[in-house]
Amino acid sequence: MSKRSLLSLFLLIIFVFVTMVVDVDLIGQNVFAAENTGDYAVNTIRLSGGDYGYPSPYAHYPRGPGGYKRNLIFDSLLEKSEDGLIPWLARDYQVINGGKDYLFTLRDDVVWHDGEPFTAEDVKFSFEYGLEHPLVWSDLSKDDIESVAIINDNQVLITAVSANCSLLSNIGNQRIIPEHIWKDVDVPKEYNEPAAVVGTGPYILTDYNKEHGTYRFDAFEDFWGPQQNIKTILFVPVSEAILAFEKGEIDLTDVSPDLLGRYESNPAYKIVQQPALWGYRLIINMKDVDVLKDKNVRQALVYAIDQQELIEKIERGAAVAGSAGILPPDHVYYNPDVKNYQYNPDKARELLQESGYTSLSFELKVPTQSVRMAELIKEQFARVGIEITIISADTKTHDSRINKNEYELAITGHGGWGGEPDYLIDRFAGEELTGTPSALGAVGYNNEQLNSLLIQQKEEFNSENRRKLLYQVQTILAEDVPEIPLYYTSGYSVYRPEKYDGWMFMYDHHSLSHSKLSYLERK
Repeated sequence: MSKRSLLSLFLLIIFVFVTMVVDVDLIGQNVFAAENTGDYAVNTIRLSGGDYGYPSPYAHYPRGPGGYKRNLIFDSLLEKSEDGLIPWLARDYQVINGGKDYLFTLRDDVVWHDGEPFTAEDVKFSFEYGLEHPLVWSDLSKDDIESVAIINDNQVLITAVSANCSLLSNIGNQRIIPEHIWKDVDVPKEYNEPAAVVGTGPYILTDYNKEHGTYRFDAFEDFWGPQQNIKTILFVPVSEAILAFEKGEIDLTDVSPDLLGRYESNPAYKIVQQPALWGYRLIINMKDVDVLKDKNVRQALVYAIDQQELIEKIERGAAVAGSAGILPPDHVYYNPDVKNYQYNPDKARELLQESGYTSLSFELKVPTQSVRMAELIKEQFARVGIEITIISADTKTHDSRINKNEYELAITGHGGWGGEPDYLIDRFAGEELTGTPSALGAVGYNNEQLNSLLIQQKEEFNSENRRKLLYQVQTILAEDVPEIPLYYTSGYSVYRPEKYDGWMFMYDHHSLSHSKLSYLERK
Protein backbone atom coordinates (compact mmCIF):
# COMPACT_ATOMS: atom_id res chain seq x y z
CA MET A 1 0.00 0.00 0.00
CA SER A 2 1.31 3.44 -0.87
CA LYS A 3 2.17 6.07 1.74
CA ARG A 4 -0.82 8.07 0.57
CA SER A 5 -3.19 5.10 1.03
CA LEU A 6 -1.77 4.46 4.51
CA LEU A 7 -2.29 8.08 5.40
CA SER A 8 -5.90 7.93 4.13
CA LEU A 9 -6.55 4.81 6.22
CA PHE A 10 -4.98 6.47 9.28
CA LEU A 11 -7.20 9.54 8.81
CA LEU A 12 -10.26 7.34 8.46
CA ILE A 13 -9.43 5.58 11.75
CA ILE A 14 -9.10 8.97 13.45
CA PHE A 15 -12.39 10.06 11.86
CA VAL A 16 -14.25 7.02 13.20
CA PHE A 17 -12.82 7.63 16.68
CA VAL A 18 -13.78 11.34 16.65
CA THR A 19 -17.33 10.77 15.46
CA MET A 20 -17.95 8.28 18.27
CA VAL A 21 -18.44 11.28 20.57
CA VAL A 22 -21.87 11.84 19.06
CA ASP A 23 -24.48 9.33 17.93
CA VAL A 24 -24.80 10.33 14.27
CA ASP A 25 -27.00 8.19 12.02
CA LEU A 26 -25.81 6.51 8.85
CA ILE A 27 -22.04 6.60 9.20
CA GLY A 28 -20.67 4.21 6.56
CA GLN A 29 -17.67 1.95 7.00
CA ASN A 30 -16.46 1.65 3.38
CA VAL A 31 -12.80 2.36 2.66
CA PHE A 32 -12.14 3.54 -0.88
CA ALA A 33 -8.92 3.44 -2.82
CA ALA A 34 -7.31 6.85 -2.60
CA GLU A 35 -4.93 6.66 -5.55
CA ASN A 36 -5.69 7.40 -9.18
CA THR A 37 -3.48 5.17 -11.31
CA GLY A 38 -4.79 6.25 -14.70
CA ASP A 39 -5.88 2.70 -15.56
CA TYR A 40 -9.50 1.81 -16.40
CA ALA A 41 -11.24 -1.54 -16.02
CA VAL A 42 -13.68 -0.73 -18.83
CA ASN A 43 -13.30 1.68 -21.71
CA THR A 44 -16.98 2.57 -22.27
CA ILE A 45 -20.31 1.92 -20.57
CA ARG A 46 -23.54 2.80 -22.38
CA LEU A 47 -26.73 3.53 -20.49
CA SER A 48 -30.26 4.46 -21.52
CA GLY A 49 -30.50 8.22 -22.01
CA GLY A 50 -32.95 11.03 -22.59
CA ASP A 51 -32.78 14.74 -21.94
CA TYR A 52 -32.70 15.65 -18.24
CA GLY A 53 -31.26 19.13 -18.66
CA TYR A 54 -27.79 20.61 -18.54
CA PRO A 55 -26.03 18.88 -15.61
CA SER A 56 -25.01 21.97 -13.66
CA PRO A 57 -26.37 22.24 -10.08
CA TYR A 58 -28.85 24.82 -11.34
CA ALA A 59 -29.93 23.71 -14.82
CA HIS A 60 -30.77 19.99 -14.60
CA TYR A 61 -34.42 19.01 -14.39
CA PRO A 62 -35.86 18.48 -10.88
CA ARG A 63 -37.30 15.12 -11.90
CA GLY A 64 -35.45 12.16 -13.28
CA PRO A 65 -31.77 11.26 -13.15
CA GLY A 66 -30.46 14.71 -14.15
CA GLY A 67 -29.24 15.32 -10.61
CA TYR A 68 -27.31 12.06 -10.58
CA LYS A 69 -25.57 12.98 -13.84
CA ARG A 70 -24.64 16.26 -12.13
CA ASN A 71 -23.09 14.24 -9.30
CA LEU A 72 -20.56 12.71 -11.69
CA ILE A 73 -19.19 16.23 -12.18
CA PHE A 74 -19.69 17.87 -8.79
CA ASP A 75 -18.53 16.54 -5.46
CA SER A 76 -19.88 17.14 -1.97
CA LEU A 77 -18.28 17.10 1.46
CA LEU A 78 -19.70 13.64 2.16
CA GLU A 79 -20.83 10.85 -0.18
CA LYS A 80 -23.40 8.06 0.08
CA SER A 81 -22.19 4.46 0.16
CA GLU A 82 -24.20 1.25 0.56
CA ASP A 83 -24.18 1.65 4.33
CA GLY A 84 -24.26 5.37 5.02
CA LEU A 85 -22.31 8.59 4.70
CA ILE A 86 -18.56 8.51 4.07
CA PRO A 87 -15.92 11.28 3.91
CA TRP A 88 -15.45 12.76 0.44
CA LEU A 89 -14.18 16.30 -0.18
CA ALA A 90 -14.04 16.45 3.59
CA ARG A 91 -11.50 13.86 4.77
CA ASP A 92 -13.11 13.97 8.20
CA TYR A 93 -15.59 15.99 10.26
CA GLN A 94 -16.84 16.57 13.78
CA VAL A 95 -20.37 17.25 14.99
CA ILE A 96 -19.98 19.44 18.07
CA ASN A 97 -21.80 21.84 20.38
CA GLY A 98 -24.82 19.56 20.74
CA GLY A 99 -25.28 19.22 17.00
CA LYS A 100 -25.23 22.93 16.28
CA ASP A 101 -21.74 23.08 14.73
CA TYR A 102 -20.17 21.00 11.97
CA LEU A 103 -16.40 21.18 11.52
CA PHE A 104 -15.17 19.80 8.20
CA THR A 105 -11.48 19.16 7.50
CA LEU A 106 -10.93 19.32 3.75
CA ARG A 107 -8.65 17.33 1.48
CA ASP A 108 -5.60 19.22 0.27
CA ASP A 109 -5.03 17.35 -3.00
CA VAL A 110 -8.10 18.48 -4.96
CA VAL A 111 -8.24 20.55 -8.16
CA TRP A 112 -11.12 21.77 -10.29
CA HIS A 113 -11.54 20.45 -13.82
CA ASP A 114 -9.97 23.67 -15.15
CA GLY A 115 -6.84 23.11 -13.05
CA GLU A 116 -7.56 25.70 -10.35
CA PRO A 117 -6.97 24.50 -6.77
CA PHE A 118 -9.95 23.63 -4.56
CA THR A 119 -9.98 25.73 -1.37
CA ALA A 120 -11.87 26.34 1.83
CA GLU A 121 -13.08 29.58 0.21
CA ASP A 122 -14.87 27.47 -2.42
CA VAL A 123 -16.75 25.61 0.31
CA LYS A 124 -17.75 28.79 2.14
CA PHE A 125 -18.83 30.38 -1.13
CA SER A 126 -20.83 27.30 -2.20
CA PHE A 127 -22.99 27.32 0.91
CA GLU A 128 -23.50 31.08 1.02
CA TYR A 129 -24.25 31.29 -2.70
CA GLY A 130 -26.49 28.24 -2.41
CA LEU A 131 -28.53 29.84 0.34
CA GLU A 132 -29.09 32.92 -1.85
CA HIS A 133 -29.67 30.84 -4.99
CA PRO A 134 -31.01 27.40 -3.97
CA LEU A 135 -29.75 24.53 -6.09
CA VAL A 136 -32.26 22.42 -8.01
CA TRP A 137 -31.67 19.65 -5.47
CA SER A 138 -30.97 21.08 -2.04
CA ASP A 139 -32.39 20.41 1.41
CA LEU A 140 -30.86 23.54 2.93
CA SER A 141 -32.30 27.01 3.44
CA LYS A 142 -31.55 30.16 5.41
CA ASP A 143 -33.68 28.68 8.17
CA ASP A 144 -31.04 25.95 8.58
CA ILE A 145 -27.65 27.66 8.35
CA GLU A 146 -26.60 30.53 10.61
CA SER A 147 -23.04 31.00 9.35
CA VAL A 148 -20.14 29.47 7.43
CA ALA A 149 -16.65 30.31 8.65
CA ILE A 150 -13.16 29.42 7.45
CA ILE A 151 -11.10 28.25 10.44
CA ASN A 152 -7.86 27.75 8.50
CA ASP A 153 -6.70 26.72 5.04
CA ASN A 154 -8.37 23.32 5.24
CA GLN A 155 -11.15 23.65 7.81
CA VAL A 156 -14.64 25.08 7.52
CA LEU A 157 -17.11 25.47 10.39
CA ILE A 158 -20.81 25.45 9.54
CA THR A 159 -23.11 26.65 12.31
CA ALA A 160 -26.77 25.70 12.24
CA VAL A 161 -29.61 27.92 13.35
CA SER A 162 -30.64 25.09 15.66
CA ALA A 163 -29.59 21.50 16.29
CA ASN A 164 -31.02 19.14 13.67
CA CYS A 165 -29.87 15.55 13.27
CA SER A 166 -30.75 15.61 9.55
CA LEU A 167 -28.38 18.47 8.84
CA LEU A 168 -25.28 16.30 8.60
CA SER A 169 -26.73 14.54 5.57
CA ASN A 170 -28.17 17.73 4.08
CA ILE A 171 -24.92 19.68 4.51
CA GLY A 172 -22.77 16.77 3.45
CA ASN A 173 -24.63 16.27 0.18
CA GLN A 174 -24.71 19.92 -0.92
CA ARG A 175 -22.76 20.25 -4.20
CA ILE A 176 -19.59 22.33 -3.98
CA ILE A 177 -19.04 24.80 -6.85
CA PRO A 178 -15.96 26.90 -7.80
CA GLU A 179 -16.04 30.45 -6.50
CA HIS A 180 -13.84 31.73 -9.35
CA ILE A 181 -16.55 30.75 -11.86
CA TRP A 182 -19.84 31.39 -10.08
CA LYS A 183 -19.07 34.57 -8.10
CA ASP A 184 -20.10 36.79 -11.03
CA VAL A 185 -23.16 34.74 -12.07
CA ASP A 186 -26.33 36.59 -11.11
CA VAL A 187 -28.91 34.19 -12.61
CA PRO A 188 -27.47 30.69 -12.12
CA LYS A 189 -30.45 28.88 -13.67
CA GLU A 190 -29.70 30.59 -16.98
CA TYR A 191 -25.96 30.00 -16.87
CA ASN A 192 -25.29 27.23 -19.39
CA GLU A 193 -21.73 27.99 -20.44
CA PRO A 194 -19.10 25.19 -20.46
CA ALA A 195 -17.68 26.67 -17.24
CA ALA A 196 -21.01 25.88 -15.51
CA VAL A 197 -20.05 22.20 -15.49
CA VAL A 198 -16.55 22.59 -14.02
CA GLY A 199 -16.42 20.53 -10.84
CA THR A 200 -13.98 18.43 -8.83
CA GLY A 201 -15.74 15.15 -9.57
CA PRO A 202 -14.46 12.01 -11.29
CA TYR A 203 -15.98 12.85 -14.68
CA ILE A 204 -16.03 15.74 -17.12
CA LEU A 205 -18.99 16.46 -19.40
CA THR A 206 -17.52 16.24 -22.91
CA ASP A 207 -20.75 16.20 -24.93
CA TYR A 208 -24.42 17.02 -24.37
CA ASN A 209 -27.15 17.09 -27.01
CA LYS A 210 -30.46 18.36 -25.69
CA GLU A 211 -32.38 17.46 -28.82
CA HIS A 212 -31.16 13.86 -28.91
CA GLY A 213 -30.95 13.41 -25.15
CA THR A 214 -27.35 12.21 -25.23
CA TYR A 215 -24.56 12.76 -22.70
CA ARG A 216 -20.90 11.81 -22.71
CA PHE A 217 -18.76 11.86 -19.57
CA ASP A 218 -15.01 11.19 -19.66
CA ALA A 219 -12.80 10.39 -16.69
CA PHE A 220 -11.02 13.40 -15.19
CA GLU A 221 -7.34 12.43 -15.16
CA ASP A 222 -6.49 14.63 -12.17
CA PHE A 223 -9.37 13.42 -10.00
CA TRP A 224 -8.28 13.43 -6.37
CA GLY A 225 -10.08 10.27 -5.32
CA PRO A 226 -10.66 6.62 -6.14
CA GLN A 227 -9.57 5.46 -9.57
CA GLN A 228 -12.36 5.52 -12.14
CA ASN A 229 -13.24 2.01 -13.28
CA ILE A 230 -14.81 3.32 -16.47
CA LYS A 231 -13.12 5.72 -18.85
CA THR A 232 -16.25 6.93 -20.71
CA ILE A 233 -19.92 6.89 -19.70
CA LEU A 234 -22.41 7.39 -22.53
CA PHE A 235 -26.13 8.02 -22.12
CA VAL A 236 -27.97 7.23 -25.36
CA PRO A 237 -31.70 7.25 -26.13
CA VAL A 238 -33.29 3.88 -26.91
CA SER A 239 -36.85 3.07 -27.94
CA GLU A 240 -36.99 -0.40 -26.32
CA ALA A 241 -34.53 -0.75 -23.46
CA ILE A 242 -34.69 -4.57 -23.28
CA LEU A 243 -34.04 -4.96 -27.01
CA ALA A 244 -31.24 -2.40 -26.83
CA PHE A 245 -29.71 -4.31 -23.92
CA GLU A 246 -29.88 -7.64 -25.72
CA LYS A 247 -28.27 -6.10 -28.79
CA GLY A 248 -25.46 -4.73 -26.64
CA GLU A 249 -26.44 -1.10 -27.27
CA ILE A 250 -26.71 -0.46 -23.51
CA ASP A 251 -25.02 -2.30 -20.64
CA LEU A 252 -27.61 -2.11 -17.84
CA THR A 253 -31.39 -2.04 -17.90
CA ASP A 254 -34.46 -2.53 -15.76
CA VAL A 255 -36.38 -5.72 -16.44
CA SER A 256 -39.97 -6.60 -15.57
CA PRO A 257 -40.67 -9.80 -13.60
CA ASP A 258 -42.31 -11.54 -16.58
CA LEU A 259 -39.01 -11.29 -18.49
CA LEU A 260 -36.72 -12.51 -15.72
CA GLY A 261 -36.75 -16.03 -17.13
CA ARG A 262 -34.79 -14.84 -20.14
CA TYR A 263 -31.81 -14.12 -17.89
CA GLU A 264 -32.12 -16.17 -14.68
CA SER A 265 -30.52 -19.38 -15.98
CA ASN A 266 -27.87 -17.68 -18.09
CA PRO A 267 -24.56 -17.07 -16.25
CA ALA A 268 -23.77 -14.27 -18.70
CA TYR A 269 -26.28 -12.10 -16.86
CA LYS A 270 -26.67 -10.92 -13.28
CA ILE A 271 -30.06 -9.86 -11.90
CA VAL A 272 -30.35 -7.51 -8.91
CA GLN A 273 -33.58 -6.56 -7.15
CA GLN A 274 -33.88 -2.88 -6.30
CA PRO A 275 -34.77 -1.71 -2.78
CA ALA A 276 -38.35 -0.44 -2.57
CA LEU A 277 -37.53 3.27 -2.20
CA TRP A 278 -39.40 4.71 -5.21
CA GLY A 279 -43.13 5.00 -4.77
CA TYR A 280 -46.54 6.24 -5.81
CA ARG A 281 -48.91 8.06 -3.50
CA LEU A 282 -52.45 9.36 -3.66
CA ILE A 283 -52.43 12.91 -2.32
CA ILE A 284 -55.51 14.55 -0.83
CA ASN A 285 -56.61 18.19 -0.86
CA MET A 286 -58.22 18.73 2.54
CA LYS A 287 -58.06 22.49 2.24
CA ASP A 288 -60.42 22.98 -0.69
CA VAL A 289 -62.57 19.83 -0.53
CA ASP A 290 -64.65 19.81 2.65
CA VAL A 291 -65.64 16.15 2.53
CA LEU A 292 -61.97 15.13 2.56
CA LYS A 293 -61.50 16.81 5.93
CA ASP A 294 -63.48 13.88 7.38
CA LYS A 295 -61.08 11.18 8.62
CA ASN A 296 -63.72 8.51 8.04
CA VAL A 297 -63.78 9.42 4.35
CA ARG A 298 -59.99 9.31 4.07
CA GLN A 299 -59.84 5.94 5.81
CA ALA A 300 -62.60 4.69 3.53
CA LEU A 301 -60.44 5.62 0.54
CA VAL A 302 -57.63 3.42 1.88
CA TYR A 303 -59.90 0.45 2.54
CA ALA A 304 -61.34 0.82 -0.97
CA ILE A 305 -57.94 0.50 -2.66
CA ASP A 306 -56.75 -3.01 -3.52
CA GLN A 307 -52.99 -2.43 -3.40
CA GLN A 308 -52.17 -5.98 -4.43
CA GLU A 309 -54.28 -5.64 -7.58
CA LEU A 310 -52.35 -2.48 -8.47
CA ILE A 311 -49.03 -4.21 -7.83
CA GLU A 312 -49.91 -7.29 -9.88
CA LYS A 313 -51.46 -5.47 -12.82
CA ILE A 314 -49.19 -2.43 -13.00
CA GLU A 315 -45.85 -3.72 -11.69
CA ARG A 316 -46.31 -7.45 -12.38
CA GLY A 317 -45.69 -8.12 -8.71
CA ALA A 318 -42.44 -6.14 -8.40
CA ALA A 319 -43.54 -3.75 -5.66
CA VAL A 320 -44.31 -3.54 -1.95
CA ALA A 321 -47.68 -2.34 -0.66
CA GLY A 322 -47.64 1.19 0.73
CA SER A 323 -47.56 1.70 4.48
CA ALA A 324 -50.14 4.08 5.91
CA GLY A 325 -47.30 5.29 8.15
CA ILE A 326 -45.58 6.62 4.99
CA LEU A 327 -42.02 5.33 5.54
CA PRO A 328 -41.45 2.20 3.42
CA PRO A 329 -40.32 -1.18 4.83
CA ASP A 330 -36.80 -0.63 3.45
CA HIS A 331 -36.42 2.59 5.44
CA VAL A 332 -34.13 2.40 8.47
CA TYR A 333 -36.89 3.89 10.67
CA TYR A 334 -39.87 1.91 9.32
CA ASN A 335 -42.52 1.02 11.91
CA PRO A 336 -44.00 -2.40 11.06
CA ASP A 337 -46.76 -2.11 13.66
CA VAL A 338 -48.81 0.79 12.29
CA LYS A 339 -52.47 0.38 11.42
CA ASN A 340 -52.80 -1.97 8.46
CA TYR A 341 -55.56 -1.20 5.96
CA GLN A 342 -56.15 -4.50 4.17
CA TYR A 343 -58.47 -4.19 1.17
CA ASN A 344 -61.99 -4.16 2.64
CA PRO A 345 -64.77 -2.56 0.55
CA ASP A 346 -67.36 -3.41 3.21
CA LYS A 347 -65.40 -1.45 5.82
CA ALA A 348 -65.06 1.43 3.35
CA ARG A 349 -68.83 1.57 2.81
CA GLU A 350 -69.41 1.35 6.57
CA LEU A 351 -67.15 4.34 7.25
CA LEU A 352 -68.81 6.39 4.54
CA GLN A 353 -72.24 5.59 5.95
CA GLU A 354 -71.09 6.61 9.44
CA SER A 355 -70.34 10.05 8.02
CA GLY A 356 -73.65 10.18 6.17
CA TYR A 357 -72.46 9.42 2.64
CA THR A 358 -73.78 6.78 0.29
CA SER A 359 -72.01 8.19 -2.73
CA LEU A 360 -69.24 10.67 -3.45
CA SER A 361 -67.45 11.98 -6.52
CA PHE A 362 -63.94 13.38 -7.02
CA GLU A 363 -61.61 14.46 -9.77
CA LEU A 364 -58.42 12.41 -9.87
CA LYS A 365 -55.49 14.10 -11.63
CA VAL A 366 -52.66 11.91 -12.87
CA PRO A 367 -49.62 12.05 -15.15
CA THR A 368 -50.22 10.38 -18.51
CA GLN A 369 -48.10 7.37 -17.65
CA SER A 370 -50.29 6.61 -14.62
CA VAL A 371 -53.64 6.48 -16.42
CA ARG A 372 -53.84 2.67 -16.19
CA MET A 373 -53.32 2.89 -12.42
CA ALA A 374 -55.99 5.58 -12.19
CA GLU A 375 -58.43 3.42 -14.15
CA LEU A 376 -57.96 0.54 -11.70
CA ILE A 377 -58.46 2.85 -8.73
CA LYS A 378 -61.57 4.25 -10.39
CA GLU A 379 -62.98 0.70 -10.67
CA GLN A 380 -62.11 -0.04 -7.04
CA PHE A 381 -63.70 3.18 -5.77
CA ALA A 382 -66.84 2.52 -7.80
CA ARG A 383 -67.40 -0.66 -5.76
CA VAL A 384 -67.95 1.47 -2.63
CA GLY A 385 -69.98 4.24 -4.26
CA ILE A 386 -67.20 6.71 -5.07
CA GLU A 387 -67.24 8.09 -8.60
CA ILE A 388 -63.94 9.22 -10.12
CA THR A 389 -63.30 11.49 -13.08
CA ILE A 390 -59.75 10.99 -14.38
CA ILE A 391 -57.90 14.04 -15.68
CA SER A 392 -54.47 13.30 -17.15
CA ALA A 393 -51.67 15.53 -18.36
CA ASP A 394 -47.97 15.34 -19.23
CA THR A 395 -45.62 15.18 -16.26
CA LYS A 396 -44.62 18.86 -16.25
CA THR A 397 -48.24 20.05 -16.45
CA HIS A 398 -49.28 17.57 -13.79
CA ASP A 399 -46.47 18.61 -11.44
CA SER A 400 -47.43 22.26 -11.94
CA ARG A 401 -51.02 21.51 -10.95
CA ILE A 402 -49.87 19.77 -7.79
CA ASN A 403 -47.53 22.62 -6.87
CA LYS A 404 -50.45 25.04 -7.22
CA ASN A 405 -52.81 22.73 -5.26
CA GLU A 406 -55.09 22.51 -8.29
CA TYR A 407 -56.55 19.08 -7.57
CA GLU A 408 -58.96 17.18 -5.35
CA LEU A 409 -57.16 13.84 -5.49
CA ALA A 410 -53.94 13.26 -7.41
CA ILE A 411 -51.37 10.54 -8.02
CA THR A 412 -47.67 11.36 -7.96
CA GLY A 413 -44.65 9.09 -8.13
CA HIS A 414 -41.05 9.80 -7.15
CA GLY A 415 -37.96 8.55 -5.36
CA GLY A 416 -36.48 9.81 -2.12
CA TRP A 417 -38.56 7.60 0.18
CA GLY A 418 -35.42 6.21 1.80
CA GLY A 419 -33.94 9.58 2.72
CA GLU A 420 -33.82 11.47 5.99
CA PRO A 421 -37.32 11.24 7.53
CA ASP A 422 -37.41 15.02 7.80
CA TYR A 423 -39.31 14.84 4.51
CA LEU A 424 -42.29 14.06 6.75
CA ILE A 425 -42.06 17.65 7.99
CA ASP A 426 -42.29 18.98 4.45
CA ARG A 427 -45.36 16.89 3.75
CA PHE A 428 -47.29 16.91 7.01
CA ALA A 429 -46.10 19.48 9.55
CA GLY A 430 -48.72 22.06 8.72
CA GLU A 431 -48.41 25.69 7.74
CA GLU A 432 -48.27 26.81 11.38
CA LEU A 433 -45.00 24.92 11.83
CA THR A 434 -43.30 25.39 8.47
CA GLY A 435 -44.49 28.94 7.75
CA THR A 436 -45.58 28.02 4.24
CA PRO A 437 -48.27 25.70 2.91
CA SER A 438 -46.98 22.40 1.56
CA ALA A 439 -46.90 21.94 -2.19
CA LEU A 440 -46.08 18.26 -1.77
CA GLY A 441 -49.42 16.96 -0.55
CA ALA A 442 -51.50 16.83 2.64
CA VAL A 443 -52.91 20.25 1.80
CA GLY A 444 -54.98 21.54 4.69
CA TYR A 445 -53.74 18.92 7.16
CA ASN A 446 -52.46 19.91 10.60
CA ASN A 447 -52.00 17.80 13.72
CA GLU A 448 -50.35 19.56 16.68
CA GLN A 449 -49.25 16.33 18.36
CA LEU A 450 -47.63 15.20 15.13
CA ASN A 451 -45.92 18.58 14.71
CA SER A 452 -44.45 18.33 18.20
CA LEU A 453 -43.11 14.83 17.55
CA LEU A 454 -41.61 15.86 14.23
CA ILE A 455 -39.73 18.69 15.92
CA GLN A 456 -38.55 16.38 18.72
CA GLN A 457 -37.21 13.76 16.32
CA LYS A 458 -35.40 16.44 14.37
CA GLU A 459 -33.51 17.50 17.51
CA GLU A 460 -32.84 13.98 18.81
CA PHE A 461 -29.29 12.79 18.04
CA ASN A 462 -29.63 9.42 19.78
CA SER A 463 -30.67 6.96 17.11
CA GLU A 464 -32.84 4.72 19.31
CA ASN A 465 -34.64 7.65 20.92
CA ARG A 466 -35.24 9.10 17.49
CA ARG A 467 -36.63 5.76 16.34
CA LYS A 468 -39.20 5.76 19.15
CA LEU A 469 -40.35 9.25 18.18
CA LEU A 470 -40.60 8.32 14.51
CA TYR A 471 -42.60 5.21 15.36
CA GLN A 472 -45.12 7.48 17.07
CA VAL A 473 -45.13 9.78 14.04
CA GLN A 474 -45.95 6.87 11.76
CA THR A 475 -48.71 5.67 14.10
CA ILE A 476 -50.42 9.07 13.93
CA LEU A 477 -50.06 9.31 10.15
CA ALA A 478 -51.52 5.84 9.69
CA GLU A 479 -54.54 6.82 11.77
CA ASP A 480 -55.09 10.24 10.17
CA VAL A 481 -54.41 9.21 6.53
CA PRO A 482 -53.34 12.65 5.22
CA GLU A 483 -52.16 10.83 2.08
CA ILE A 484 -52.16 7.25 0.80
CA PRO A 485 -48.92 5.55 -0.23
CA LEU A 486 -50.07 3.14 -2.95
CA TYR A 487 -46.93 1.07 -3.34
CA TYR A 488 -43.14 1.24 -3.55
CA THR A 489 -41.56 -0.32 -6.62
CA SER A 490 -39.00 -3.09 -6.14
CA GLY A 491 -38.09 -3.85 -9.73
CA TYR A 492 -35.11 -5.64 -11.16
CA SER A 493 -31.96 -4.60 -12.98
CA VAL A 494 -29.93 -6.85 -15.26
CA TYR A 495 -26.40 -6.49 -16.60
CA ARG A 496 -23.49 -8.53 -17.96
CA PRO A 497 -20.93 -8.98 -15.15
CA GLU A 498 -18.24 -9.95 -17.65
CA LYS A 499 -18.53 -6.44 -19.12
CA TYR A 500 -18.74 -4.65 -15.76
CA ASP A 501 -19.61 -5.78 -12.24
CA GLY A 502 -18.96 -2.69 -10.13
CA TRP A 503 -22.57 -1.54 -9.69
CA MET A 504 -23.87 -0.65 -6.23
CA PHE A 505 -26.85 0.95 -4.53
CA MET A 506 -26.70 3.94 -2.24
CA TYR A 507 -28.14 3.22 1.20
CA ASP A 508 -31.21 5.39 0.55
CA HIS A 509 -31.76 4.97 -3.18
CA HIS A 510 -33.12 2.45 -5.66
CA SER A 511 -30.97 2.78 -8.80
CA LEU A 512 -27.61 1.13 -9.52
CA SER A 513 -26.62 3.61 -12.20
CA HIS A 514 -27.32 6.68 -10.03
CA SER A 515 -24.55 6.02 -7.52
CA LYS A 516 -21.32 7.88 -8.29
CA LEU A 517 -19.46 5.08 -6.51
CA SER A 518 -20.76 2.58 -9.07
CA TYR A 519 -18.14 3.96 -11.46
CA LEU A 520 -15.17 4.06 -9.08
CA GLU A 521 -12.72 1.53 -7.70
CA ARG A 522 -13.29 0.52 -4.11
CA LYS A 523 -11.73 -1.87 -1.61
